[in-house]
Amino acid sequence: MSAAPAHLAPQNLAEAMAFKALRWTWPFYFVGALYVVGPVLGWLLGGLAMLSLYLGPAIHPGLRAKGAVPGVVWLWIIGMLVMLVALWVGHVDWGLGLKQTIKSSIGWAKGWALLALFPLAGAVLPIRREILVRGQCVVGAWTLALLPVLFAAPYVGLPEKIFTSPLKAIGGPGPEYFSVYFFTWDPASWTPRWQFYAPWSPFAALLGVVQVAFALEERNIRWRATGLAAGTAMILLSKSRMGLVGLVACTIGPRLLPLLLKGWAWQLMAALAASLAVVGTALVRMALDGVAAFKGARADSTRVRETLQRIAGERWREEAFWFGHGTVHPGAHVVEYMPIGSHHTWWGLLFVKGLVGLFALLVPLGVQTLLAIVDAAKGPRGRLPLSILMTIVLLSFGENLEIEAYMLWPGLVVLGIHAAELAGERRAAGVQADWRGAAGREYVRQEGMA
Repeated sequence: MSAAPAHLAPQNLAEAMAFKALRWTWPFYFVGALYVVGPVLGWLLGGLAMLSLYLGPAIHPGLRAKGAVPGVVWLWIIGMLVMLVALWVGHVDWGLGLKQTIKSSIGWAKGWALLALFPLAGAVLPIRREILVRGQCVVGAWTLALLPVLFAAPYVGLPEKIFTSPLKAIGGPGPEYFSVYFFTWDPASWTPRWQFYAPWSPFAALLGVVQVAFALEERNIRWRATGLAAGTAMILLSKSRMGLVGLVACTIGPRLLPLLLKGWAWQLMAALAASLAVVGTALVRMALDGVAAFKGARADSTRVRETLQRIAGERWREEAFWFGHGTVHPGAHVVEYMPIGSHHTWWGLLFVKGLVGLFALLVPLGVQTLLAIVDAAKGPRGRLPLSILMTIVLLSFGENLEIEAYMLWPGLVVLGIHAAELAGERRAAGVQADWRGAAGREYVRQEGMA
């Protein structure tokens, strides 16, 4: 395989928009604009995809649709529209009023809607994976260049927060989404943690996992090394337990899947399973000790999260089973005033949007993950989509996906690209089967005439 060129240029408007948005990630962060750029980019690319589908051959050749919208992307679109309906029903059920309903609908447009718009753009618009991979490595180059200043900041007396952008007037989940930081102090250990261009450190760690996953697909060795170094630094300096798990599981896991098709791998697994009869008890004890140590590393954080989940589950079952409460509720001192319905996508969905909202995410995410698993087992094409999906699933157990979709957009576009690749492969297989069938019928007809 030949090495990729050092310079990879966008070939159309959609690629230029995506590449420039990635290349300017850090400058956008410096002015507190990332939370604005993500949704704007999502709606622009999504609108461009819909325009491309509508105009067909009449649109500029560089923006013509690659094909029809794949089925899994339709699931994302339907699921996110169901989210909006569940939101409206929840607001009506709890009498939250028109003003709050409009505000929450705008929040949906800046959050959940992006989980459909970016895959739609990737599936329809001619955006190449290589452009996104290179763009993510450019973000890594910025990160490495700024790393000495960020790392030295707490030790030379620089402040945690530099400033909060006036763009916070636009509205969002909180001021931290518009603030620029050198670092933050961990209240549990009073040691510095770095959050880079994310609103907080654990999210930065998962963005580091995404950075590593993208960098592993880069064919230029210098850019690959840059992306890997930057992603690893983000994971380590954020001091997030979830990030360390993701670094191993979300990068190595997809690369081990092809072994499932190897006979010797099954024989090895059978031998390992048999050995569990001897060492199984010790392994289980070690695993339980490891889980306890993992939770104990940040005991206060674990306690708050578990309490939030328990309260959210109880109130969902007792008060709003189908469509939820419509919005998060303020938390008490026992959860350090964290909102009920936050810090966990699935319990948050049940609390805010009920069982309907949970399945609106679970169905498209489950189908897309199954497709990526099957493709990753067959070859390298499915590795990056599966890494992204595994990171999203991991993130969903500690964060709220909807308020972080604005930073996950390169991965979401890749999911759309992958869906289009699979759909194109199925169409090609169908055409070939039809051709073979027609050729066979023609042969039979000619033989009959003879």
